[in-house]
Amino acid sequence: MKQIVNREHYIYGMSAQYKPVLSVESGDHVEFQTYDCFLNQITSSNTEYSSIDWSQINPATGPVYIEDAEPGDILAVHIKKIELEEKGVMATGPNLGVMGHRISEFSVKEIYIKDNQAIFNEQVRIPLNPMIGVIGVAPKEGEISCGTPGDHGGNMDTILITDDATLYFPVFHQGALFSLGDVHAAMGDGEVGVSGVEIPAKVTVAFSVIKGSSIRTPIVKNKEGIAYLVSKETLDEAVNVAVEEMVDLICERSTLSLEDATMLLSAAGQVQVSQVVDPLKTARCFISKDILTQLGIHELF
Repeated sequence: MKQIVNREHYIYGMSAQYKPVLSVESGDHVEFQTYDCFLNQITSSNTEYSSIDWSQINPATGPVYIEDAEPGDILAVHIKKIELEEKGVMATGPNLGVMGHRISEFSVKEIYIKDNQAIFNEQVRIPLNPMIGVIGVAPKEGEISCGTPGDHGGNMDTILITDDATLYFPVFHQGALFSLGDVHAAMGDGEVGVSGVEIPAKVTVAFSVIKGSSIRTPIVKNKEGIAYLVSKETLDEAVNVAVEEMVDLICERSTLSLEDATMLLSAAGQVQVSQVVDPLKTARCFISKDILTQLGIHELF
Protein backbone atom coordinates (compact mmCIF):
# COMPACT_ATOMS: atom_id res chain seq x y z
CA MET A 1 0.00 0.00 0.00
CA LYS A 2 1.27 3.47 -0.91
CA GLN A 3 1.43 6.03 1.88
CA ILE A 4 1.21 9.78 1.25
CA VAL A 5 3.09 12.71 2.77
CA ASN A 6 1.21 15.96 2.19
CA ARG A 7 3.25 18.96 1.05
CA GLU A 8 2.18 20.88 4.17
CA HIS A 9 4.78 18.76 5.98
CA TYR A 10 7.77 20.69 4.71
CA ILE A 11 11.16 21.74 6.06
CA TYR A 12 13.84 24.20 4.95
CA GLY A 13 16.77 22.24 6.32
CA MET A 14 17.83 18.62 6.71
CA SER A 15 18.69 17.62 10.26
CA ALA A 16 18.29 14.83 12.79
CA GLN A 17 16.43 17.29 15.03
CA TYR A 18 13.26 17.21 12.93
CA LYS A 19 10.49 14.90 14.05
CA PRO A 20 9.53 12.45 11.28
CA VAL A 21 6.06 12.88 9.78
CA LEU A 22 5.82 9.22 8.77
CA SER A 23 7.51 5.93 9.65
CA VAL A 24 7.84 3.23 6.98
CA GLU A 25 9.57 -0.08 6.46
CA SER A 26 12.09 -1.14 3.86
CA GLY A 27 10.13 -1.98 0.70
CA ASP A 28 7.34 0.53 1.33
CA HIS A 29 6.14 3.01 -1.30
CA VAL A 30 5.58 6.65 -0.35
CA GLU A 31 4.11 9.51 -2.37
CA PHE A 32 5.66 12.90 -1.56
CA GLN A 33 3.56 15.91 -2.52
CA THR A 34 5.72 18.99 -3.07
CA TYR A 35 5.57 22.74 -3.55
CA ASP A 36 7.78 24.32 -6.17
CA CYS A 37 11.07 25.78 -4.97
CA PHE A 38 9.40 29.17 -4.34
CA LEU A 39 6.71 27.64 -2.08
CA ASN A 40 4.26 28.48 -4.89
CA GLN A 41 4.74 32.19 -4.15
CA ILE A 42 5.10 33.16 -7.83
CA THR A 43 1.52 33.42 -9.03
CA SER A 44 1.95 35.32 -12.32
CA SER A 45 4.54 36.79 -14.65
CA ASN A 46 4.00 40.09 -12.81
CA THR A 47 5.19 38.77 -9.46
CA GLU A 48 7.75 41.20 -8.06
CA TYR A 49 10.99 40.35 -6.30
CA SER A 50 9.89 42.24 -3.19
CA SER A 51 6.67 40.20 -2.91
CA ILE A 52 8.57 36.93 -2.45
CA ASP A 53 9.66 35.81 1.01
CA TRP A 54 13.18 34.65 0.13
CA SER A 55 13.52 32.85 3.45
CA GLN A 56 10.92 30.39 2.14
CA ILE A 57 12.89 28.83 -0.70
CA ASN A 58 13.54 25.17 -1.53
CA PRO A 59 11.09 23.48 0.85
CA ALA A 60 11.43 19.71 1.05
CA THR A 61 8.58 17.41 2.07
CA GLY A 62 9.38 15.19 5.06
CA PRO A 63 11.24 13.84 6.84
CA VAL A 64 10.27 10.18 6.68
CA TYR A 65 11.74 7.64 9.10
CA ILE A 66 12.78 4.34 7.51
CA GLU A 67 12.71 1.41 9.94
CA ASP A 68 15.95 -0.60 10.26
CA ALA A 69 18.05 2.19 8.71
CA GLU A 70 21.05 2.65 11.00
CA PRO A 71 24.23 4.72 10.86
CA GLY A 72 26.67 3.06 8.47
CA ASP A 73 23.93 1.55 6.29
CA ILE A 74 22.97 2.62 2.79
CA LEU A 75 19.49 3.90 1.99
CA ALA A 76 18.36 3.04 -1.55
CA VAL A 77 15.57 5.23 -2.92
CA HIS A 78 13.96 4.08 -6.16
CA ILE A 79 12.02 6.80 -7.98
CA LYS A 80 8.86 5.12 -9.26
CA LYS A 81 7.00 8.11 -10.71
CA ILE A 82 7.20 11.91 -10.96
CA GLU A 83 3.80 13.52 -11.69
CA LEU A 84 3.93 17.19 -12.64
CA GLU A 85 1.25 19.84 -12.26
CA GLU A 86 0.14 21.81 -15.32
CA LYS A 87 2.19 24.98 -14.85
CA GLY A 88 5.73 25.78 -13.80
CA VAL A 89 7.69 29.00 -13.34
CA MET A 90 11.19 30.30 -13.95
CA ALA A 91 12.91 33.36 -12.53
CA THR A 92 16.23 35.14 -12.74
CA GLY A 93 17.52 38.55 -11.84
CA PRO A 94 20.35 40.68 -10.45
CA ASN A 95 22.96 38.67 -8.54
CA LEU A 96 21.18 35.40 -9.33
CA GLY A 97 23.00 32.62 -11.14
CA VAL A 98 25.89 32.90 -13.57
CA MET A 99 24.53 35.92 -15.47
CA GLY A 100 23.26 37.88 -12.50
CA HIS A 101 26.04 40.46 -12.85
CA ARG A 102 24.63 41.51 -16.23
CA ILE A 103 20.91 41.38 -15.45
CA SER A 104 19.34 44.54 -14.04
CA GLU A 105 15.72 43.52 -13.41
CA PHE A 106 13.99 40.56 -11.76
CA SER A 107 12.20 38.52 -14.42
CA VAL A 108 9.56 35.80 -14.09
CA LYS A 109 8.16 33.45 -16.72
CA GLU A 110 5.13 31.18 -16.40
CA ILE A 111 5.65 27.94 -18.30
CA TYR A 112 2.75 25.66 -19.12
CA ILE A 113 3.12 21.92 -19.63
CA LYS A 114 1.45 20.48 -22.73
CA ASP A 115 2.00 17.42 -24.92
CA ASN A 116 5.03 16.35 -22.90
CA GLN A 117 6.69 19.71 -23.51
CA ALA A 118 7.35 22.88 -21.54
CA ILE A 119 6.02 25.88 -23.50
CA PHE A 120 8.88 28.38 -23.10
CA ASN A 121 7.41 30.92 -25.57
CA GLU A 122 5.70 31.00 -28.97
CA GLN A 123 8.83 29.72 -30.70
CA VAL A 124 10.43 27.34 -28.24
CA ARG A 125 9.14 24.06 -26.81
CA ILE A 126 11.40 22.26 -24.33
CA PRO A 127 11.22 18.46 -24.00
CA LEU A 128 10.28 17.48 -20.46
CA ASN A 129 12.86 15.95 -18.16
CA PRO A 130 11.04 15.65 -14.83
CA MET A 131 13.72 15.52 -12.13
CA ILE A 132 14.20 16.12 -8.41
CA GLY A 133 16.47 18.93 -7.26
CA VAL A 134 16.45 18.39 -3.48
CA ILE A 135 16.65 14.85 -2.16
CA GLY A 136 18.51 13.34 0.76
CA VAL A 137 18.82 12.28 4.38
CA ALA A 138 19.71 14.02 7.63
CA PRO A 139 23.40 15.01 7.52
CA LYS A 140 25.99 13.68 9.94
CA GLU A 141 26.16 16.90 11.95
CA GLY A 142 23.89 19.88 12.51
CA GLU A 143 21.38 21.25 10.04
CA ILE A 144 22.07 21.91 6.37
CA SER A 145 19.75 24.17 4.40
CA CYS A 146 17.67 22.49 1.70
CA GLY A 147 19.36 24.95 -0.68
CA THR A 148 22.77 23.40 -0.04
CA PRO A 149 24.05 20.00 -1.25
CA GLY A 150 26.50 17.71 0.52
CA ASP A 151 27.38 14.11 1.33
CA HIS A 152 23.82 13.68 2.63
CA GLY A 153 22.33 14.70 -0.72
CA GLY A 154 20.31 17.91 -0.49
CA ASN A 155 20.13 20.40 -3.35
CA MET A 156 22.23 18.43 -5.84
CA ASP A 157 20.13 19.56 -8.85
CA THR A 158 21.22 16.60 -10.97
CA ILE A 159 19.30 15.81 -14.16
CA LEU A 160 19.84 12.05 -13.70
CA ILE A 161 17.53 12.05 -10.65
CA THR A 162 14.40 11.19 -12.59
CA ASP A 163 11.86 8.41 -13.18
CA ASP A 164 13.23 4.88 -12.67
CA ALA A 165 16.53 6.08 -11.20
CA THR A 166 17.79 4.77 -7.87
CA LEU A 167 19.62 6.99 -5.39
CA TYR A 168 21.97 5.57 -2.77
CA PHE A 169 22.65 7.64 0.35
CA PRO A 170 24.93 7.08 3.33
CA VAL A 171 22.86 6.78 6.53
CA PHE A 172 24.11 8.99 9.37
CA HIS A 173 21.23 8.68 11.86
CA GLN A 174 18.69 6.13 13.01
CA GLY A 175 15.85 6.05 10.50
CA ALA A 176 17.83 8.05 7.90
CA LEU A 177 15.20 10.86 7.97
CA PHE A 178 14.58 11.25 4.24
CA SER A 179 13.06 14.27 2.47
CA LEU A 180 12.65 15.54 -1.09
CA GLY A 181 11.43 18.60 -3.00
CA ASP A 182 12.37 21.18 -5.64
CA VAL A 183 11.03 19.24 -8.63
CA HIS A 184 11.72 20.52 -12.16
CA ALA A 185 9.79 19.84 -15.36
CA ALA A 186 13.05 20.51 -17.22
CA MET A 187 16.50 21.69 -16.25
CA GLY A 188 19.83 21.92 -18.00
CA ASP A 189 23.14 20.83 -16.52
CA GLY A 190 24.43 23.69 -14.40
CA GLU A 191 21.03 25.36 -13.80
CA VAL A 192 22.93 28.51 -14.78
CA GLY A 193 20.08 31.00 -14.30
CA VAL A 194 19.37 29.72 -10.74
CA SER A 195 16.07 28.03 -11.67
CA GLY A 196 14.92 25.24 -13.92
CA VAL A 197 11.24 24.93 -14.78
CA GLU A 198 10.15 24.92 -11.13
CA ILE A 199 6.92 23.04 -10.58
CA PRO A 200 4.77 21.42 -7.87
CA ALA A 201 4.64 17.65 -8.18
CA LYS A 202 3.88 14.27 -6.71
CA VAL A 203 6.82 11.88 -6.40
CA THR A 204 6.41 8.20 -5.56
CA VAL A 205 9.48 6.38 -4.24
CA ALA A 206 10.26 2.95 -2.80
CA PHE A 207 12.79 2.50 -0.01
CA SER A 208 15.21 -0.29 0.80
CA VAL A 209 17.93 -0.49 3.43
CA ILE A 210 21.25 -2.07 2.50
CA LYS A 211 23.22 -3.64 5.34
CA GLY A 212 26.87 -4.57 5.37
CA SER A 213 28.01 -1.88 2.91
CA SER A 214 28.71 1.82 3.23
CA ILE A 215 29.35 4.78 0.93
CA ARG A 216 30.78 8.24 1.50
CA THR A 217 28.71 10.27 -0.96
CA PRO A 218 25.47 9.78 -2.94
CA ILE A 219 25.31 7.57 -6.03
CA VAL A 220 22.67 7.61 -8.75
CA LYS A 221 21.95 4.60 -10.94
CA ASN A 222 19.76 4.50 -14.04
CA LYS A 223 19.43 2.20 -17.06
CA GLU A 224 22.44 3.89 -18.72
CA GLY A 225 24.90 3.54 -15.84
CA ILE A 226 25.96 5.00 -12.49
CA ALA A 227 27.37 8.29 -11.26
CA TYR A 228 28.94 9.49 -8.04
CA LEU A 229 27.50 12.85 -6.98
CA VAL A 230 29.90 15.11 -5.09
CA SER A 231 29.40 18.65 -3.77
CA LYS A 232 32.30 20.88 -2.76
CA GLU A 233 33.22 24.56 -2.60
CA THR A 234 34.65 24.43 -6.12
CA LEU A 235 33.93 22.32 -9.18
CA ASP A 236 37.59 21.28 -9.24
CA GLU A 237 37.27 19.74 -5.78
CA ALA A 238 33.96 18.07 -6.62
CA VAL A 239 35.35 16.57 -9.83
CA ASN A 240 38.47 15.24 -8.11
CA VAL A 241 36.51 13.46 -5.39
CA ALA A 242 33.91 12.05 -7.82
CA VAL A 243 36.65 10.61 -10.04
CA GLU A 244 38.48 9.08 -7.08
CA GLU A 245 35.29 7.47 -5.79
CA MET A 246 34.63 5.91 -9.21
CA VAL A 247 38.21 4.68 -9.59
CA ASP A 248 38.03 3.12 -6.12
CA LEU A 249 34.77 1.37 -7.02
CA ILE A 250 36.27 -0.10 -10.19
CA CYS A 251 39.38 -1.28 -8.35
CA GLU A 252 37.35 -2.85 -5.53
CA ARG A 253 34.86 -4.63 -7.80
CA SER A 254 37.13 -5.77 -10.63
CA THR A 255 40.63 -7.11 -11.27
CA LEU A 256 41.89 -3.81 -12.72
CA SER A 257 44.89 -2.09 -11.20
CA LEU A 258 44.75 1.52 -10.09
CA GLU A 259 46.56 2.51 -13.28
CA ASP A 260 44.24 0.54 -15.56
CA ALA A 261 41.11 1.77 -13.77
CA THR A 262 42.31 5.35 -14.20
CA MET A 263 43.00 4.84 -17.90
CA LEU A 264 39.63 3.14 -18.41
CA LEU A 265 37.83 6.03 -16.75
CA SER A 266 39.80 8.50 -18.84
CA ALA A 267 38.71 6.69 -22.02
CA ALA A 268 35.14 5.70 -21.14
CA GLY A 269 34.02 7.75 -18.13
CA GLN A 270 32.26 11.10 -18.19
CA VAL A 271 32.84 14.01 -15.84
CA GLN A 272 29.66 16.09 -15.83
CA VAL A 273 28.43 19.26 -14.14
CA SER A 274 25.21 19.05 -12.13
CA GLN A 275 24.87 22.61 -10.81
CA VAL A 276 27.01 25.72 -10.33
CA VAL A 277 24.59 28.10 -8.55
CA ASP A 278 24.25 26.69 -5.02
CA PRO A 279 26.47 27.45 -1.99
CA LEU A 280 28.44 24.30 -2.93
CA LYS A 281 29.02 23.15 -6.53
CA THR A 282 27.97 19.64 -7.60
CA ALA A 283 29.79 17.48 -10.15
CA ARG A 284 29.38 13.85 -11.08
CA CYS A 285 31.50 11.07 -12.55
CA PHE A 286 29.49 8.70 -14.77
CA ILE A 287 30.32 5.33 -16.26
CA SER A 288 28.05 3.28 -18.48
CA LYS A 289 26.31 0.03 -17.61
CA ASP A 290 27.97 -1.58 -20.63
CA ILE A 291 31.47 -0.93 -19.28
CA LEU A 292 30.49 -2.10 -15.80
CA THR A 293 29.02 -5.31 -17.24
CA GLN A 294 32.24 -6.02 -19.15
CA LEU A 295 34.10 -5.64 -15.85
CA GLY A 296 31.76 -8.14 -14.21
CA ILE A 297 30.09 -5.48 -12.05
CA HIS A 298 26.42 -6.35 -12.35
CA GLU A 299 25.09 -4.97 -9.05
CA LEU A 300 26.38 -2.19 -6.86
CA PHE A 301 25.34 -3.71 -3.54
